[in-house]
Formats: sequence, structure tokens, C-alpha cells
Amino acid sequence: MVLLWSANFIIGKVALREFPPLLLGALRIALAGIFLAPIYWRKTRTAGKRFWPSRGVPMLALLAICNVGNQLLFLSGLNRTTATHSAWIIGISPVLVLLIAARIGLEQITMRKIAGMAIAFAGVAVLAGQASGQQALLHTEATLAGDAITGAAALLFALYAAYGKKTTELHGTIVTNGFAYMGGAVLLAPIVLWQARAFPFAGITAAGWSSLVYMAIFPSAICYLIYYYALTRISASRLAAFVYLEPVIATLMAVAFLGERITPLLAVGGAVIFAGVFLTERG
Repeated sequence: MVLLWSANFIIGKVALREFPPLLLGALRIALAGIFLAPIYWRKTRTAGKRFWPSRGVPMLALLAICNVGNQLLFLSGLNRTTATHSAWIIGISPVLVLLIAARIGLEQITMRKIAGMAIAFAGVAVLAGQASGQQALLHTEATLAGDAITGAAALLFALYAAYGKKTTELHGTIVTNGFAYMGGAVLLAPIVLWQARAFPFAGITAAGWSSLVYMAIFPSAICYLIYYYALTRISASRLAAFVYLEPVIATLMAVAFLGERITPLLAVGGAVIFAGVFLTERG
């Protein structure tokens, strides 16, 4: 899961060279919904349940909206900032999950967790400061707007993860994620039709199509199934220990495949975020 999610930052950059962010996000969710539909149908049929859930539909709909927003904002933010910045900002998701979980009564906030959150957000401020300076002085790829949009995507993922835990206990992993992606595909159908009217699909290369398919199947469908399955088997803090590796792996991949540089501020900001998230999860 961590490896597939880490590679998503790099492959997303490749796909964004050929697709606009809105169309890419809509196609990604639509393909993930198509991929999950037969699995969802088989699961509900085997369990003797209706295709349309009999209860908890408002929460499933909310999760679908959060999922759509997360996917679209992630790609929009990635299009305006570097893969390394995006990976480290997404890395604060466990802190946001904790805040939301505490709000709905699933977790308790301690002083150590508060300190960890403050440290993590200080690290994000370091990255934002670097992006602002780069935008003003060097005109490089990292921008404050891109970092802010990515932060909004992290918040929606946290909402999806926190509320999805309870929903998964009620409906199961496949139904929760299948409903989110199939519902998202329906919501985004008008956008796909609107964006596709004048888009030159014939000019998309094999790399562009394969990147889209990868993003739809692996980080969108497979990783979320693994994530929620893991939550039913191990504690959230233990699972977060694996997620800590994601920004590190994504940064190394960005350096190797995209030619991005590890600047001193990036190293400091990343280290501060890592320390803050780790302290929060151990609080």
C-alpha cells in the first residue's frame, strides 16, 4: 500500500503532462468505480444483501463526496507544486485524522499529541515558506497555492478515513469503498462529458494512458481496500507507522525519476513534519 501510494505522486506528475487536473481526476474516479463495481456486486450478492445499502446511506454519500474532493484537489495541488512538497503535506493526514477522530469521540487528545500536532504544522509552515519564496524569487514549480490545495486534499482524506472507520465496521471494506467510487463516478459524469468534448484524446501517449489506469486501480481502489482491511486487523497507530514511510519513499522517487532536488528547507520541513506526526501518534 505504501509503495503504491508513494509512486502515485510520481505517476501523477507524468499523467498531468497530458491531462488537465479536472479531467484526470474525474476519469480516475470513474475508472476506479468501474473496476470496483463487479467486486461490490459479488460481495453484496454473496452476503445476501441488496446492491443499494438499506442503512447508513447518508454517511456513505458523505464519504463519496469527500473522496471526490480529495482526488480532485490532490491532482490540482500536485499540478501546482512539486511531488516532494505534496508528499510531505499529505503526510500530515494522520494528525488531521486524530483531530477529527477526537471530535467524534473515537480518540482522546493529550498534551503530547497537541505538541506533536504543533510541530507537524510548523513543518508544513516551513515548506509553505519555501514555496512562497520560490514562487516569488525563482519561479520554480513549488507554489504556495499548490501546497494549500494539497493541504485541503489532506483534510478531505482525513474526513474520509475517520468517518470511514465506523462505516467500514457496518458495511465492510468493499461496500464502503465501492460506494464511494461508484457514487463519485456518477457525481463526476457531467464533468467528464464537459471536459471530454474538446479534449484531444488521440494525442495521449501510452505513458499517459498507463498512468491514468495505474492511478485508477492501484492508489485509488487497491490501496483503500488494503488501508481499511488493515484497520480491522491492527491499531491505527501501528498502521500509521507504515504510512510514515510514504513521504520519504515519494521524495526519493521524485529525485530519481523527476529530477527534483532535496533542498535544505525541504529536508528541515520534512524532518519536522515526520517528528510531529510521530510524536502525535505516540501521544
